[in-house]
Amino acid sequence: MAIYIYKGLDKSGSEVKGTVNSEGMAAAKTRVRGMGIMLTEISEQTSGTMKKNANFSFGNTVSIGDLSLMTRQLATLLRAKIQVVEAFTALVDQTDNPNLKITLSEIRQKVNEGSSLAKALSDYPKIFDNVYVNMVEAGETSGTLEVVLLKLADFTEGQVKLRNKIKSAMTYPVVMMGAGGMMIGIIFIFVIPKITKIFITMKKTLPLQTQICIWISNFLTGYWWLILILGFAGWAAFKKYIETPAGKSKWHAAILKMPIIAEIVTMINVSRFCSTLATLLQSGVPILVSMKIVSNLISNVHMKRAIEESRTSVSEGASLTGPLVRSELFPPMVTHMIKLGEKSGELEPMLQIVAENYEDQVNTKLSGLTSVLEPIMMVMMGLVVAFIIFSVVVPLIDLNSIKR
Repeated sequence: MAIYIYKGLDKSGSEVKGTVNSEGMAAAKTRVRGMGIMLTEISEQTSGTMKKNANFSFGNTVSIGDLSLMTRQLATLLRAKIQVVEAFTALVDQTDNPNLKITLSEIRQKVNEGSSLAKALSDYPKIFDNVYVNMVEAGETSGTLEVVLLKLADFTEGQVKLRNKIKSAMTYPVVMMGAGGMMIGIIFIFVIPKITKIFITMKKTLPLQTQICIWISNFLTGYWWLILILGFAGWAAFKKYIETPAGKSKWHAAILKMPIIAEIVTMINVSRFCSTLATLLQSGVPILVSMKIVSNLISNVHMKRAIEESRTSVSEGASLTGPLVRSELFPPMVTHMIKLGEKSGELEPMLQIVAENYEDQVNTKLSGLTSVLEPIMMVMMGLVVAFIIFSVVVPLIDLNSIKR
């Protein structure tokens, strides 16, 4: 079945448009006419035509929320023993997002023609990333596709919640920084140049801090365009660099050394590692397959490498915790509890306990992030304002003493 988009006139003469699922063009026309619509235009809609129209329309992107809902629905259908092709037929009918609807229709067609689900998903990297595709592939291989999809739905929903929490925690500091930066910029661009004219009439050597203040003002007013160009160019170069393997490795290593941020990133990855591994093992997924899936969910490349080395260690009959301990990236409490779980044969419960503990810690840290950043930003802004005032007031006091 394919999706056809149509335009036409209803019985009252009003223009209507919509989409229908049908086996072919002729069947689609018959179906539309059966709804009492006089066709004026009809065409098959594909992801290619959606891309062509993307620059002229909005709302055609697939959000994490849309993806999460679709994933959970697919997992539910598969758990109900519905075949993959039939499940995708149901998803196409249920999905409201136009781009996702067309993509699911094309995936259904590819699976119906004999393609694996993971291979069909990999043709749409802007919607289904490598983590998603690799997890589906592992689920297909191990026969636990519905379990993996449920975990994927939890993962994507967790991403949405985490992103919202970070946005909530950062809103106030960002607003403060923006307002403070704007205020300081106005002072340097509009106020300092006027005061500079007064200083020129003094014909006296100005203090170093005043000269620095005037230089900054002159640079901002004369080369603001250069600052914008360098800022955009620097950001683009940085983004391109961290997309390379070497750049990503160095950037992720730097993140693990940053105050506050390093602790939050570690907690998020540890919670994700433990909760996912526990769920997969409890669902009967083999440990090597489970660890392959888990490694694809870890965002930090160094922690991911440690998990991959741990998987190799397990495949060789050694302990799971050895490589994790040697990496020094996982907290001792985590590795200790996993080791105890291995020895006692209670690995899944131990992993679940660690996951719940670290998830609570992430929520607490994010909730307290604003209270930590606020005084730091207040002090920084206070120092900048104090520097400006001190740079301006001292020469004015000297000028006043000369007049007396």
